[in-house]
Amino acid sequence: MAAMKQVVCMKWGTLYGADYVNKLYAMVRHRTTGPLRFVCLTDDPDGVRPEVECLDCPTVDIPMPYCLTGWRKIALWARPEDLFGFQGDWLFLDLDVVVTGSLDDFFEYEPAKPFVVMQNWTQPGQGIGNTSVYRFRAGCAPILLERMLTDFERILRAHTNEQTYVSREIGEVAFWPDPWCQLFKVQCVPAWPLRFWKAPQVPADCRVVAFPGSPNPHEAARGIWPEKRAYKRLYKFIRPAQWIERAWTDAEAALRKA
Repeated sequence: MAAMKQVVCMKWGTLYGADYVNKLYAMVRHRTTGPLRFVCLTDDPDGVRPEVECLDCPTVDIPMPYCLTGWRKIALWARPEDLFGFQGDWLFLDLDVVVTGSLDDFFEYEPAKPFVVMQNWTQPGQGIGNTSVYRFRAGCAPILLERMLTDFERILRAHTNEQTYVSREIGEVAFWPDPWCQLFKVQCVPAWPLRFWKAPQVPADCRVVAFPGSPNPHEAARGIWPEKRAYKRLYKFIRPAQWIERAWTDAEAALRKA
């Protein structure tokens, strides 16, 4: 029998609705073969499709507003007995990613490594991962959470965000092959001024496109890059990325046929 593939995402607050969880599940199921366990850690399961296993989103006892930012993802490094008994390897995906290719390799790549992560393409070559897409072994580094809870002020002075903290202090970082995970704003959006007449494209062999910051996928699909400052609107321009909607609709269509 094929091994269970385990995927987890997190949803808290109101930035992303249940539709983002549902679309992510559909894309993951469409692009993954064999048995799949898909868990959403959330403070509001309303509207989430029944195939998704919803569990309470863990909190982290650090000051506001940090406890409601990406630092909350450090809760995934808890000991298994404090994280719903999670066992084995889990693929974490941010809600605002678009899956464009097979995910099967993400469960098999570097199987001995307890932490494999996407290259942070805004700081390439500096050994920092982008935790929009990473695989972790449950319980492999509880010290990350324990240290954060007892010494957050020092950690915040030393590390600007959660992904830098994990990359610098976990001890060993392995990265996915570069083509697999790309940043929308870095690798997909054409350089200026080409972006005024050329639409964003998915690079060859890209499996997951990440959308940290702005725009979000539903905005990029419509060619919207929100920006309040007029001078930045001069270059923050994109044409509609039609492949985003196709990724969503193709995944839903595949589910209906299954």
